Amino acid sequence: MNKTNFVIKPLTRACLQVMLSIPLMHSMAHAADEASAASAASAASAASAASAASATQTRPASSLKKESGMDSAVAPGNDFNRYANGAWEKSAVIPDDKVAVGIFDVLVEESDAKVLKIIEQSTKADAGSAARKIGDFYTSYLNIDAINQRGLAPLQGEMQSIADLKDKVALSTYLGKHLRADVDPINATNVFTENLFGLWVSQGFHDHTKYMPYLLQGGLGLPDREYYLSASPKMAEIRKNYLAHIVATLKLANVPDAEQAAKRVFDLEMLIAKGHANREATSDVLKADNTWTLADFNKKAAGLDWSAYFKAAGLDGQSKFIIWHPGALKASSALVANTPLASWQDYLRFHTINQRSNVLPQAFFDQKFKFYSALSGAKTAQPRWKYAVGATNDALGEEVGKLYVAENFSADSKTRINGMVSNILAAFGERVQALTWMTPATKQEALAKIKATYVGVGYPDKWRDYSGLTVDAADAYGNRERSQEFEYRRALEKFGQPVDVTEWCMNAQLVNAVNMPLQNAINFPAAYLQAPNFDLAASDATNYGALGATIGHEISHSFDNSGAMFDAKGELRNWWSKADLAHFKASSKALIAQFNQYKAFPDLSVNGAQTLGENIADLAGLMAAYDAYHASMKQKGQAITKEDEQEFFLAYARSWRGKMRDEALRTVIITNEHAPGQYRVLTVRNLDAWYDAFAVQPGQKLYLAPKNRVKVW
Repeated sequence: MNKTNFVIKPLTRACLQVMLSIPLMHSMAHAADEASAASAASAASAASAASAASATQTRPASSLKKESGMDSAVAPGNDFNRYANGAWEKSAVIPDDKVAVGIFDVLVEESDAKVLKIIEQSTKADAGSAARKIGDFYTSYLNIDAINQRGLAPLQGEMQSIADLKDKVALSTYLGKHLRADVDPINATNVFTENLFGLWVSQGFHDHTKYMPYLLQGGLGLPDREYYLSASPKMAEIRKNYLAHIVATLKLANVPDAEQAAKRVFDLEMLIAKGHANREATSDVLKADNTWTLADFNKKAAGLDWSAYFKAAGLDGQSKFIIWHPGALKASSALVANTPLASWQDYLRFHTINQRSNVLPQAFFDQKFKFYSALSGAKTAQPRWKYAVGATNDALGEEVGKLYVAENFSADSKTRINGMVSNILAAFGERVQALTWMTPATKQEALAKIKATYVGVGYPDKWRDYSGLTVDAADAYGNRERSQEFEYRRALEKFGQPVDVTEWCMNAQLVNAVNMPLQNAINFPAAYLQAPNFDLAASDATNYGALGATIGHEISHSFDNSGAMFDAKGELRNWWSKADLAHFKASSKALIAQFNQYKAFPDLSVNGAQTLGENIADLAGLMAAYDAYHASMKQKGQAITKEDEQEFFLAYARSWRGKMRDEALRTVIITNEHAPGQYRVLTVRNLDAWYDAFAVQPGQKLYLAPKNRVKVW
């Protein structure tokens, strides 16, 4: 439950941003930052201190109404997004090397520039130091001349291993050896991997004290099964171009009979896709609740030699697994048995190359960009240094983050934000208490969950240790391989250890935020906590409308259609009464219907069911932020004017300001759990206060009668 990024591996989910201007092939960073990420309890004391201090401060002036990006010719009640952002959108130009621009883009650019400065300084650090490891990784990735000079040599070991496969047992061993901890279906909502399956290690659905291995579907080169199975002309054209990409890639690697080999690869992927679950099913944690023993695999997913697979993957010591996509495991395992070995070898050759194009000669990078950029609309690649920064963040994220927060996140900001978190948690609790439809027993469960929430602001309590990762400034390919293996080993080492609910899944330098239901935890990385999302000098109306809504959004994920299935310990358990759950689902259906009405293209609408979790979090989070804003002003003894009310909602709308290429927009709607930002702005139409602030009247396009305004929490 977090933000998105368009990588050469297709979309991953993110709670707030949907694919705004992050470079193609720029990998997502998963880590975080420094000590003292506060729990909800410690945030409470910080909040009262911050409130007392604020009472004596001069009240910041409202500024958003004067902001030039607004289009005052549009009535707020007809299109609030255009009213708040229309003038900016008309003048905004998407650079050729980006798929979108907007507020998040600004923050990402600022974060990348700061990280680049840190990394460049690290190249001059003492040899053997932790900082120098950062610099050496970046240097190797940046040096495309050295990569070009090495040519295909780094690939030869993998290519030979594939050629040496003699039978399906050897194939199973190879597939197991290359399993990676490269998916996260709940926190990062990243369910894409080019490996046949993906591993995620987290606490168990039904035992919060133990780490469990989760297995997910994978094995595709296109973003989602729909790209293979949809009958639309656009998808058919993409499939045609994808086949051409496979041919071109294999030719670059001097694979014989590339056309026939590519056809076998494509046909195998088509069969894999037919066995995959769709996005809606993937988002349903109840459908993912499938515990298998080692003995179950041969009975429930025959075909793959599971004994050889798990031994090679280092998972043969695990007695139980949670299978997120049982149908896909069954189908893909059968394909291992029923598809000729030669086809699997072609498939492995292509995906070995496709996953490593960034550390192979420039021709491989260019070919990959040529195809995948067509899915996003980017016209040119970004500078090599941006991809190098992204790769370094992926490999050494918390080491970079440690340096980032030392320079870019103040103690005053942390204190103020902790106060906001405490106020919004309290506001959410008061909303739960006030629910007339919820039974006392269910309320107590909800309140217990709020009380137990761990909140990390800026950076994690403790940093990861990268001393076991070997980095060579002259070996970009090897660094990539070693960093992925290092991360995989780190995941396996969790087994048998106590569950750490304070562990972060994002880097401090990542512009994002996340709710982690299994840990009952929320993290707000430092890079997201920057202006215009948060500004120490801004008014409460602005800070609560922008960052406050984000905080509320992440808290509310604990009570969305998926998060509400987890209890205070993070265990998957139905803690609802039958009547309460029925009411919750009825309200959810109304929100689904509301978002189904938003049509981005004549042939494509937002999927209200697919985006339900994010839409619930937006709605409940905005309501809680609004209540907390009012409580904050009351604590300070300050009256709230109509202009203040407008500023709150305009800050929320501005936080979604963005412009995206049509190609990228289509990809988001098809594959992502977030509605595009222009529709998320329209969440305001469910809040009574928005109608009062902007005098919205019946007959205007966004007007909803009071009985039709959705209130889930």
